[in-house]
Amino acid sequence: MIEDEVRDSPTAWVSAHIRRYLESDGRDGHDYNGFPTLLLTTRGRKSGTPRRTALIYGRVDDDRYVVVASNGAAVNNPQWYLNLTADPEVRVQVRADRFTARARLADPDERPRLWELMAGIFPTYQTYAAKAPRQIPVVVLERS
Repeated sequence: MIEDEVRDSPTAWVSAHIRRYLESDGRDGHDYNGFPTLLLTTRGRKSGTPRRTALIYGRVDDDRYVVVASNGAAVNNPQWYLNLTADPEVRVQVRADRFTARARLADPDERPRLWELMAGIFPTYQTYAAKAPRQIPVVVLERS
């Protein structure tokens, strides 16, 4: 993915967060309101355009990160999640560390543990889960 082609989130505050994160190699932006965030770039499933967003994350070990496709408890999954289900090769930035990863849905055996990890980091996920008319996907990003 060529960096100049990447389209950032159309949501103004997310786009501003991404710019600060990029300009400072994550020094300004990694800790967003007390929550650890990473930048995730997926390829648009229809357009093929690289799309970047900022997400709260958890870390399982040196090579695996976890994100939650909550979309604020909306009826639909977020676009970034739909994109990575179509093309699981993604780009990730955690602070200054940029790498390629493979995204996958947490399997049924690991999901409860990973959900608890993420709800411990961002308790509002529990509220979203109670409101959402769908099971909120938990996604594992495995460094390639």
